[in-house]
Amino acid sequence: MPAPRLGRRSILAAAAAAAVIPYAARAATPPYRVAFANCNETPGTHIEGLGFTGYDVRHSFELAARSLPVEMLYYDNAGDAETAVSNAVEAASRKVDLIIEYNSETSANPEIARRMAAAGIPVLAINYAIGDAPLYTRDNLAAGRIAGHAVGAFAKESWPDESIVTAVLGDVGDPSEAVTQRLKGITEALRAEVPDSEPALLDTGGQPQRGDGLLTKYLAQQPRRKVLVATLDDPTALWARTAVETTRRVNDCAIVSQGLDRTIHGGANEKKEIDPTNRASAILGSVAYYLDRYGYEVMPLALRMLKGETVPPRTVTRHILVTPANVFREYPPTDMN
Repeated sequence: MPAPRLGRRSILAAAAAAAVIPYAARAATPPYRVAFANCNETPGTHIEGLGFTGYDVRHSFELAARSLPVEMLYYDNAGDAETAVSNAVEAASRKVDLIIEYNSETSANPEIARRMAAAGIPVLAINYAIGDAPLYTRDNLAAGRIAGHAVGAFAKESWPDESIVTAVLGDVGDPSEAVTQRLKGITEALRAEVPDSEPALLDTGGQPQRGDGLLTKYLAQQPRRKVLVATLDDPTALWARTAVETTRRVNDCAIVSQGLDRTIHGGANEKKEIDPTNRASAILGSVAYYLDRYGYEVMPLALRMLKGETVPPRTVTRHILVTPANVFREYPPTDMN
């Protein structure tokens, strides 16, 4: 006898049952619970001596985690060692599967490492070591060297027979490891590119707007020379550009910066200093640090750890010089919203 034909209701019921099975299997495996303790989200506070804020970093994790099997818990260490420890303890009490710790107050990091080890919670560190946990970090020395060599190469090509002087503009007195290594890389590269010129250190004291006056005065002291300027952050580079334009020295100066934050590459509806249509700017480019994309770089490492896989003990940010020629490859206009 031929097999009985199923009615419409039977077919729909069978399809619904088939759909429930994989959903039930997924529901039986809850998402990983991951804590992210950010370094400092205080409004108006910049981090790593650059133009980025803690919100930039947190937002990148919020975006990156949307499509992942994770439940995220967010903490703000507020640039305070005690707060960082209490946040880690609170995260442990909520039985997280992993903590991503970004704490620049390094005096607290050994205690955080001890407490997480006692709780059996793995740690993934950002920029500052937490015991022997895997570390995702920027390379300030390498980034500084990229800037110094880039502006030096520009001078050799554009001004091969000119007298050249060099300067570093920014918070050069900042004692933090990030800034001191960045400064070391820049000055080493500038000395290699322009051996006859010792880089002048122009200290803004952490106030980017002072870069205008400082560079204006320095340019007045170098009336017949070409000037290479490396700034320690993008906001300072924009003030340096103002000084160059005000003194009508655009044809005599070249500026490179550090960070590549929104102040210099802009958003979808903002003015863009580094832009394919703005190739006449005195600012050649900025070395990228991608703090606003940390979530997309760190979360894949976190998932590998949660799955029991081995990750490298140290993963380094990809630093490159971003110019008008390649900015849309790194930050496509469609991504800027």
